Amino acid sequence: MNAIVVSTLLGVMMMFCSWGIQSQKAQKNIALFGLIILIMANLAQANGWYTFNYDTKGMLAFNVFGLYANTLMFALTFIYVWINGEEISKLSNAAADFYSLIFFILCGVSVLTSFDNLLMLFIGIEILSIPLYILTGADKKNMLSNEAALKYFLMGSFSTGILLLGITLIYGGSGSFHLAPPLIHISTGMVEEQLLVSAGLILIFAAMNFKVSAAPFHFWTPDVYDGAPTVFTSFMATIAKAAGFIAFVKVFNTQYLALGYSWTILLTFVIIATLLVGNIIAVFQRSVKRMLAYSSIAQAGFMLFALYGKSEISNESILLYAVVYSIATIGIFGVLVKMKENSFEAFNGLAKADPLLAFTTTIFLFSLAGIPLTGGFFAKYYMLSNLLKAGAGLWLILVAVVFAAISIYYYFKIIQAMYFTAGEPAIGPMPKNYQYQLLVLAIVLLVLGVLPNLLLNYLYF
Repeated sequence: MNAIVVSTLLGVMMMFCSWGIQSQKAQKNIALFGLIILIMANLAQANGWYTFNYDTKGMLAFNVFGLYANTLMFALTFIYVWINGEEISKLSNAAADFYSLIFFILCGVSVLTSFDNLLMLFIGIEILSIPLYILTGADKKNMLSNEAALKYFLMGSFSTGILLLGITLIYGGSGSFHLAPPLIHISTGMVEEQLLVSAGLILIFAAMNFKVSAAPFHFWTPDVYDGAPTVFTSFMATIAKAAGFIAFVKVFNTQYLALGYSWTILLTFVIIATLLVGNIIAVFQRSVKRMLAYSSIAQAGFMLFALYGKSEISNESILLYAVVYSIATIGIFGVLVKMKENSFEAFNGLAKADPLLAFTTTIFLFSLAGIPLTGGFFAKYYMLSNLLKAGAGLWLILVAVVFAAISIYYYFKIIQAMYFTAGEPAIGPMPKNYQYQLLVLAIVLLVLGVLPNLLLNYLYF
């Protein structure tokens, strides 16, 4: 059965679980079992064990890239729930409602990885976004959470209006909601310019930049990430953002040709602005959570390199980066959610008080910074390789390397506090089994830092 249908049914099932099953642990286990079923259903379709024969009227198109991206997103969600289930339960007596919203978000993810029509792109984004607004305001007694939810909703609605206007202009120019490759004159080899289509693509580009928190459409991100419950900030910054980038790649995989040279100028400006804003402002943050919010903006700048032209490794680079970044971010937020404070000083002396936790935290930060022998190094390497193969100038690669070096500074501020600053860490109760779960994530990052093809080879099955 198709992942869109399965995730929807599982979301409805979790709604009934909140009414019929009171045990929070049982609700978490049911959600994990449901994610396993979802992964198996998607793998079954990806491997051709059954065919989704329902006529989608040209609205959906299932291919290897989309189905494999689904599998990875579902696996990341399994890791997220496995790590954060107890923290989700602390927010409400009916944690199953939150799990239900997560399954509905995964339905939106499935649409975004398989849409073949701009209307389905819009539907997928809305299915993804609306539950996120609710999760952002999940901590009802916290005014910051309420403010973040309202701000996210208003800004999200504004970007949706831009997206719909872009879709309208494309329909007006082409007479179709399908994104067909642009027409090329045989005699001149030049792309036939359609002003309405080009204007529509630019508006869609702006709306998608908002969804993935790329500058100059990033302004909502720090406040929303900071105000939302930490456990849900982790989900917003990983699986939700990765799905947005996959949709981004699908839209502009061929459509960048319609914009011609202006695409290079536009994308280069957004990339540099995103790297600049994310990295420079992150340096001056005193809150670790807010620093990670700006860090996620900077990481979005690197992920945008997958849109720079079309090369044979663009799909590989976006999937590897999304997975490695998501695992590292889930891990570091898994540590942060157990801290009593969000300041850098809260990590003082952690290496002496808890060496295992300090080690896993270091691996997560190393991966986010792109240090060799972690998955983050190869993620950045693949992005820069895609940039080189797409014909970008060497200067842009050097700019990316410089900003990657700047990111090392603010990530290492936490490492410095853990290993070289005396003090008592402000850490709450943390069971040993929870630390072992975080250690598993760190080991996965180390394995991907040596053998990234373990993840990428399945694209060619």
